[in-house]
Amino acid sequence: MQAIFWSTEEVALRAKQFYEDGIRQQVEFGDNIGKMIVIDAETGEYGIDPTGVETALKLKNKKPTARLFTLRIGYDVAVSFGGASELTTK
Repeated sequence: MQAIFWSTEEVALRAKQFYEDGIRQQVEFGDNIGKMIVIDAETGEYGIDPTGVETALKLKNKKPTARLFTLRIGYDVAVSFGGASELTTK
C-alpha cells in the first residue's frame, strides 16, 4: 500500500468534516462534553476519552499510519497556546 501524504491542514479539514457531518450529533451530550475525541481523518473512525491519549494509542495500534486529529467535544478550541502579553517600547 502506498502512503498518502496530507498536510496538517488537510488532516484537520477532513477530520472536522467527519465531525460536522455526523459524529457531532452522536457525541455532543451529557458526560461527553469537555472530553477529547480523536478522529482518524482517513476513515472517520473515532474514540472518546478524557485526554485523548488512550484513544490515540488504540487507533495507532490498530492502524499505525492513521492520521489523527483531536477535538474537545462541545468546544470550538481544544488547546490554546500563549497568553496575554504587553508590548513595551524603549
